[in-house]
Amino acid sequence: MLVQIIKLKSDLPEKELLKRAHERETRFKALPGLLQKYYVRRDKPGHYAGIYIWDSKESMQAFRQSDLAASIPKAYEIVEPPEIETLDMLFKLRD
Repeated sequence: MLVQIIKLKSDLPEKELLKRAHERETRFKALPGLLQKYYVRRDKPGHYAGIYIWDSKESMQAFRQSDLAASIPKAYEIVEPPEIETLDMLFKLRD
């Protein structure tokens, strides 16, 4: 399993950002290999992140090449390039 963290900055009001995230929810639920996605607020206004849990590197790479991934900057009106971190999961505490 892999954990991918995509950190972004948006000038959208949080209510609008959440509205857009909910509108796109079914597209993310349909992604092959995406086991879970967490939408989180970071420590500064306008700073958010998506935490993705992938079943494999191949699933993550397929997403990164997809139209859905390419649409993220426009959908959330990102004002600077996102910071992306990928981590290999060693083990999980709970099933």
